[in-house]
Amino acid sequence: RWTALDVDYEMSGKDLIDSVKLSSQIARILGATPPEGFTYELFLDEKGEKISKSKGNGLTIEEWLTYAAPESLALYMYQKPRQAKRLYFDVIPRTVDDYLTFLEKFHGQNGPERFANPVWHIHGEGQVPTERVPVTFSMLLNLASVCNAEAPEILWGFIRRYAPGATPEANPILDRMIGYAIAYYRDFVKPQKRYRAPNATERAALEDLLAALERPDTPSDAEALQNEVYEIGKRHGFANLRDWFKALYEVLLGQETGPRMGSFIALYGIEETKSLIRKVLAGESLAA
Repeated sequence: RWTALDVDYEMSGKDLIDSVKLSSQIARILGATPPEGFTYELFLDEKGEKISKSKGNGLTIEEWLTYAAPESLALYMYQKPRQAKRLYFDVIPRTVDDYLTFLEKFHGQNGPERFANPVWHIHGEGQVPTERVPVTFSMLLNLASVCNAEAPEILWGFIRRYAPGATPEANPILDRMIGYAIAYYRDFVKPQKRYRAPNATERAALEDLLAALERPDTPSDAEALQNEVYEIGKRHGFANLRDWFKALYEVLLGQETGPRMGSFIALYGIEETKSLIRKVLAGESLAA
């Protein structure tokens, strides 16, 4: 094939190194020059084992594109091609947010910095979208989780309040992300949600947080809210402040990890967050 089609470049996986060497020898015997090659590492599942069709581990291109845009998959493939990569569903949200970070940075870069930015290559040598996306994919997932969202209009209602002027027409990337977030939440987040009741220390801290949010001078910006949550954790003697944030995620969101709470409260809304905390303190279940 190499000789007949005059192939001058071909990529192959690490497991085909010996095959490439043998094929190169055959091509030379036929009087041809073997193509330049690029050997990429293997894809692994979440346990670090090689992805295999017979095992059915990992995920397919079609599955990735059900929950995220093609640009995120392009970024995943672009980065570190010579290193083994874990390819499973939890990778998708992180990669989408990495793409958004590169997209945001691109507009403040010039010359060589832009050429080094993956989105310059992903979007055809610089045809990069100018849209600024006001929320991350992870934040959308958390919003969908707490709202039990099944329709885009529910998330758009919160987003318009958080980012006035945002619309599906003006923010097509965000609009697509909302659809992907709902699908990902429905298939992967919702089935895994496990709420728990707060212990005595956590309950006292939640009461303090509720009181802080009820003050007339409560700040509305994400950074100030984050500082407030942080200070409450310090006041209530958590040995490790990560335990305080982990408690917030498990009690309010039904999951072990989550967003910056200040950003989440700003997006979800102070009144809505207060209502959430009141339900917990009253012993009501947040499980839908």
